[in-house]
Formats: sequence, C-alpha cells, structure tokens
Amino acid sequence: MCIVLITTAHPKYALIVVDNRDEYVLRPTSRPHWWTHQPSGQKILSSRDLYRKERGTWMGVTKSGHFAVLTNYRESSEDDPDPNHAIAGVKSRGSVAKAWLGAPAGLSLDDFVHSMLEGRALKGVGGFSLVCGDLKEKTDKNIKPLAIISNRWDHVGEVPWIGGERGHTYGLSNAVYSEPATWAKINIGKKLMAETIQEAVEKDINEEGLIDRLFEVLDHDTLPLEPKMTFQQHMDALRQSVFIRSFAEDEGWQEMATSVDEGRAKAAFDQIEDYSEHEEHKDAHGYFMKGAYGTQRQTIVLLDWEGNMTYIERALFDSHGNPVERGKGDETFKFRIED
Repeated sequence: MCIVLITTAHPKYALIVVDNRDEYVLRPTSRPHWWTHQPSGQKILSSRDLYRKERGTWMGVTKSGHFAVLTNYRESSEDDPDPNHAIAGVKSRGSVAKAWLGAPAGLSLDDFVHSMLEGRALKGVGGFSLVCGDLKEKTDKNIKPLAIISNRWDHVGEVPWIGGERGHTYGLSNAVYSEPATWAKINIGKKLMAETIQEAVEKDINEEGLIDRLFEVLDHDTLPLEPKMTFQQHMDALRQSVFIRSFAEDEGWQEMATSVDEGRAKAAFDQIEDYSEHEEHKDAHGYFMKGAYGTQRQTIVLLDWEGNMTYIERALFDSHGNPVERGKGDETFKFRIED
C-alpha cells in the first residue's frame, strides 16, 4: 500500500513531496529518466511501468511544471465490494498520471479535472487517487492548489484541493482522501513529516541533511507482522506502517530465489529502451503478483521558490529481486521549471 506525504511547511521550499511505492518486487519497472510524451511533446521525468503496455507511471514531473503522483485504491478483505467502482480495470492506472503529465500546453488543471471526471477517460480504470497540479503556477507565498482526482468521486464538486496554504502537511494512501485521515499509516507519516520539517527549520539543516531525514520518514516501520499470518492478513496490516518490509508466502520466496538466480548474468535494472512503446513485457504475466511484496521504490521531490527542483528516486531492489543497499540505488535529477 503506497503512501504519499506532501507539505508546505518549510519556508525555503514551495513544496516537498515524499512517496513510497509498495508493489510486487519483481514487477518490471524502469529507472527514472527523461522521455518525450507523444503527441504533446511534453518532457517528462519519471520511472515507467513495463508490465502494462501503456508504459504509465505512479509519479512524475515535467519541465513545464506538471506534477502527478498516483495511489491505488485497495479494499481490504473486510470491505464490501462496490459494484459501481471496479477495484481493477482493463486500463492501466499509470495511464491516468501519464494523461496529466502529457497534457498539451495550455490545458488548465481545472479543465483537466473536468475532462477526467465528466468524460470517459476513467472508464475501465481500477480504483485510484491522483494528486496533480501545475507547479509553475505559484505566487511568492503559495503554490496553486493541487487536485486529488479519484474514480471514487462521482462529480467535480467532490474533488479535494490541497497545498494552497503554507504550513500544512497532507497524507494519502490506498483509500479516498479524507481529513482527518482514518488510516494509522497516514497519521504516523503526517506526524513524522511535520516533526522532520520543524527540526530542519529550527536547526537550519541543509538540503542534503533534509533529504536524509525525509528518507528516514519513508523508512519508518511499524508493520505488525506475526508468525503464520496469511498473505491477505499481511495485506490488511499494511494500513499500520509507512514502510512495508517485503513479505511473501513460501511459494513467493521460492519465486524470488528463482528470479535472483536467473538474473545473475543480466543487467540490474530493466530499461525502457528494451521494450518498444505499447509492447507488453514478454514476462509480464509471469512476474506480476509473484514473489515478495513490499516497498519497492522511494521518491523525494523538493521545489524551491525560484522553480528549482530536486527529484530523487531510491530503488530498494533491482529487477531480479536482489536487495539494494540504501543509497546505492539512488537516481538524482536537478532542473529548473521552464517558464
């Protein structure tokens, strides 16, 4: 169960975003890189999902300032299924984030929100929440509010808008956005985030030190694992922890061992260049929902008041399921949002 934490509480930064992507470790995924969206021509920085042919993403930014981060909506075993809102769909959820990141120049966020909820763009997509915004649009005091689109909303009037005021911290996981939050992991994450920012301001911690502390927030582990828990019991327990230690049943660990063994002579990470656009990964169905599940990637985004962005993604496993030492799997990008 992923988590995204967003804050406007640091005076030196217009926005800070941190994200844990919780996923099956073996799900084919590229590392972050710049790529060009067709046909809009938008320059996008993101990792991309190689399992689905849409080559979508869960998080990304553009040189023009579009920002998006997506979480799945996940019912637990105790929740009643909603026949009007599919849990899983024939369309990739990652294509929803890609839609805003690749939106043509001149399309406002308001228009995008209306088009997504009032048109057919979300038909056939599994449950999700998408935080999206235009980071280029800001004053000397505030950014323009971010929208939280979900196909759990039935009309535009239900869409929450966040981030337009200073001094606030927000959290979202695999349920609809609510304030106050109902999941323990969100409340824990928001508290840790607020405390981290307060400490950074009071001690005037530099950016490198701030990033280290933000990764500590993402690494906070309170997952209540017990012996002989079933996989579904594990999944239901994920609401309790910001960080998810990888777990699997016996068959899953054997699949991890097999993947590690088969990957010894291969590159550590899948590259988008290895797969043509709209082509499904040749081993997609063999790898998805197999092996261990847990926090796979971690991302930190810092945006200062001059439009300078720092984007860091940390990989915790390589493509074959080998653990990656903290910091050894980091990719860092620095750029300035274009006017």
